Amino acid sequence: MRLCPGCGGALAAAGWHCGSCGYQAAQRDGFVALAPALADQAEGFDPALFAELAALEARNFWFRARNRLIVWALQRYAAGFGSLLEVGCGTGYVLQGVASAFPRARLVASEAETEGLRFAAQRVPGAEFLQMDARHMPYEQEFDVVGAFDVIEHISEDESVLAQMRRALRPGGSLLLTVPQHPFLWSEYDVRAHHVRRYTAAELRQKLERAGFAVVRMTSFVSVLLPLMMLSRMTRRTDAAGYDPLAELRIGRLANILLERALDAERLLIRAGLPLPCGGSLLAVARVPA
Repeated sequence: MRLCPGCGGALAAAGWHCGSCGYQAAQRDGFVALAPALADQAEGFDPALFAELAALEARNFWFRARNRLIVWALQRYAAGFGSLLEVGCGTGYVLQGVASAFPRARLVASEAETEGLRFAAQRVPGAEFLQMDARHMPYEQEFDVVGAFDVIEHISEDESVLAQMRRALRPGGSLLLTVPQHPFLWSEYDVRAHHVRRYTAAELRQKLERAGFAVVRMTSFVSVLLPLMMLSRMTRRTDAAGYDPLAELRIGRLANILLERALDAERLLIRAGLPLPCGGSLLAVARVPA
């Protein structure tokens, strides 16, 4: 069920006009904008980076490996889902992978800045897109799956977002999250990426459970590369001058191949059920009680 952002009542007709209170969604750069003021703030991500990020994702080992992990998790824990909402879709790289693996699913994607939606709409023209504040989602029991991939670490009110995600899910629905792990890895990279926090597994589990989710699976990933991450982050922790937040993504072809193969091998361990206790990121799969 879609909810009116103005009065909170159910929207009976298609579109984002409320017959009860008169609310009419704005349009921003050709997209429905439910929180246009938020788009001007650019708090969660620098919109100027979207264009280069879109160019880097498809050939970078980390994004490619993460996509394969996400698609596997959907196949394993949410097989046969009919609808998915991606919160914070960025340039649509994950959404594109999901659309390819699940061509019959209804896909809806949101982003706080419309700059990212332009790229996402080009990648997945059959999806529905809207500019939205993740803290105020206009949905109740609407989706089989909600996904947020390296998103909630950008938002101070992460528990509010988790509660909104739970409301948007149907009974028995699944939530998939990826987040950066280990506060000791905090560096200038996190500052420039507009992160609010890096999670511990215990913290993420507690927040999911407080939001009413049952955690089905939680594992670290990017585990085999953790020593390289530690070296990179520690040596650049205080080097703020001229820092380039996308520098870690610009690596040579051979390095990309080798690192991607390492993460592919790691995914085999995750698929086999081995819980990896440490790593640069966390994957969590949680479910709403039926």
